[in-house]
Amino acid sequence: MKQVFFTLPVGGGLKIYGYGVMLAIAFFAAGGLASWRARREKLDPLLLEDLAFWMILGGLIGARAIFVWEYWRAKPWSFWSIFKIWEGGIVFYGSVLGGLATFLLYRLVRPFPVRPVLDVIAPSLALGIAIGRIGCFLNGCCYGDRCDLAWGVSFPKGSLPYHDQLDNGLIDSTRAWSLPVHPTQVYSAIDGFLLLGLLSAFFPHRRRDGEVMALLMVAYPVSRFLIERLRNDEGVFAFGMTISQNISVFLLIAGLINWFVLSYWPKERYADKAAAVEST
Repeated sequence: MKQVFFTLPVGGGLKIYGYGVMLAIAFFAAGGLASWRARREKLDPLLLEDLAFWMILGGLIGARAIFVWEYWRAKPWSFWSIFKIWEGGIVFYGSVLGGLATFLLYRLVRPFPVRPVLDVIAPSLALGIAIGRIGCFLNGCCYGDRCDLAWGVSFPKGSLPYHDQLDNGLIDSTRAWSLPVHPTQVYSAIDGFLLLGLLSAFFPHRRRDGEVMALLMVAYPVSRFLIERLRNDEGVFAFGMTISQNISVFLLIAGLINWFVLSYWPKERYADKAAAVEST
């Protein structure tokens, strides 16, 4: 855990947060990967870069909005604290909803082939998950439940897991570290990298545009649902599940429906048709 990477000697000491740094790296890496893949798939990389900017902005707004809504009564909020995302506090599924809304709005203004673009975006989402969750680990948020396994992680005094255990009487204020918990942030980062590998391997073998995103819509909710069972920072939202687990179930169903609908589309890919046009 390293919430503050370093402090700049300006403005009375400007703190550079590890969470914010990893978030920025995730955005640039994901955007760069999408732009690179767009060139390979005969799509306009400038369109992808422009779309990525607006989706990132919409995703940030959605991710923060869901977090504030979820923890409105549990935290002492001020007007300015709502905007301090660099200190932590965003919900991934909120970023998905915000990014999706931005994607649809952008499509109305500037038409583009939807399914090929979604396929290009899918691996970038997995990469963003992987790097962003490292930021969560540095920040100490999105922590897991008690863990007696060899890889259980203890967080220092003042961290979110420490305060949670202190409030629940599991430790007292004389301790310097929390009791070991599941490093669910690391689990999620590994999950993101595994998804990136899966999607990248599947990409050249897809039969139809849209199948890469459909694969992500099926695979990620399953792994997220299981990891969520090991987390200890979210309470029950509905049907005995956390809000993220509820969204995972909905997304899995949507992904399966998407696969079913895609199975009726012709076996053709945008990149193949574009290459054929270039060769004539």
